[in-house]
Amino acid sequence: MNFSSDTAAPAHPKVIEHLVQANAGPAASYGDDGWTLQAEALLSDLFEAPLRAGFVASGTASNALALGLLCPPTGGVICHEHAHIYCDERGAVEFFGHGAKLLPLTGEHGRISPEALQEILQKVDERFVHATPPKALSLSNLNEAGCVYTPKQVAELANMAHDRGLGVHMDGARLVNALAFTGASPAASSWASGVDILSFGLTKTGAMGGETVLLFGANADRFDELEARRKRAGHMPPKQRFVAAQIIALLEDRLWLELATHANEIAAALADGLQNMDIPILHPIEGNEVFAKLTPDQTAKLQEGGAAFHVWPDGSARFVTCWNTGPDEISKALALL
Repeated sequence: MNFSSDTAAPAHPKVIEHLVQANAGPAASYGDDGWTLQAEALLSDLFEAPLRAGFVASGTASNALALGLLCPPTGGVICHEHAHIYCDERGAVEFFGHGAKLLPLTGEHGRISPEALQEILQKVDERFVHATPPKALSLSNLNEAGCVYTPKQVAELANMAHDRGLGVHMDGARLVNALAFTGASPAASSWASGVDILSFGLTKTGAMGGETVLLFGANADRFDELEARRKRAGHMPPKQRFVAAQIIALLEDRLWLELATHANEIAAALADGLQNMDIPILHPIEGNEVFAKLTPDQTAKLQEGGAAFHVWPDGSARFVTCWNTGPDEISKALALL
């Protein structure tokens, strides 16, 4: 009963198979290999657009490198107050952005509200030297409450940001879960709705460690700058084919969608079971995360019974389901309760 995180799950067998294939002989280093070229081509097909991809092993690196491209050291990045980059990445964006400031906003269920965004944008005065002007907007999809931004919601916020000259970044560590829930295309949920740079994650969906920084549109021309930043930051894998091989494994035959759909369905089953016991669910179930309001006795009962999950800062219990979470784990947890 491991509901601690989808990063606790093992790599999918097809990922391991592709890694073994990539290990069959020598290949050019630092991305000059056929695996990298194939992975970038598959990503371009998936997102229905020309793009450039920088491969890294962690979502933190992906987010920090992407926002370093969009925001200068003297600017700020608007994000939700519960965003991963604000609460869980130990100043990585500020470090890689050489001092760029994070500007947190509020909004229900982890979504930045258009009103809050409009308010901060209206206050921008580039001539006022004492305040940090926002230069980028970062959205998480799924967000930190396990909820989605629909393409329409992304477009509304992105248009507001672009009107003020801001770049738009999306933290897509669980984007595949959002896509499985909404049924929207990867294109509609990203560049077609105004996302300039996407941190596209597959580690939480069966990879061992497979993340990409995807540059769309005019930002693709900044690929050389991204490469320089990757190298300087120590995030340019010498044997990059092993990262690319994982991406290929999950994109082929839409395996990513199958695995994300399973995780979402298992989360919905857990939420249904909890609600049948009159246990409050704090956020809509739109992906593979469930936030439940347990009593101290219920929390202790689950933990003593061997269930792994996190008690969140707001006091709720966060359960994350994975590509390999089985119905038996849900049944055992519910039986304990």
